[in-house]
Amino acid sequence: MATTTIQVSKETRDHLATLAAERGLTLGQLVQQLAEKEPTREQIAERLKADRDHARTLLGVDMSDEEFDRAPDILGNIYKIAAEKVRVARGEAA
Repeated sequence: MATTTIQVSKETRDHLATLAAERGLTLGQLVQQLAEKEPTREQIAERLKADRDHARTLLGVDMSDEEFDRAPDILGNIYKIAAEKVRVARGEAA
C-alpha cells in the first residue's frame, strides 16, 4: 500500500497520537478508521438512492424522490414515542 504525508498542527498530531495509542493503533491506522467512518457526499447519495429503491420494491410503491423528501420522519417519530414512554415509566415530566 502506498503511503503519503499530511500536515497538521502539532496539537492535532499529538491528539491523534494519543487517540491511536489508547486504541492500540498506529497513527496511520487511526486516520484510516476515522476516514472510513465519514462517507463522502457521493457515497451518501448512493446509499440514499439504494435505500429508496429498496423501500419502493419492499412497499410496492412508486414514490418519487420529492415524495420521499416530503414524507414524515417515521424513525424519528418512533424515537420520540419511545423516549416519551421511558420518561413516563420513570415518572419524569414530559
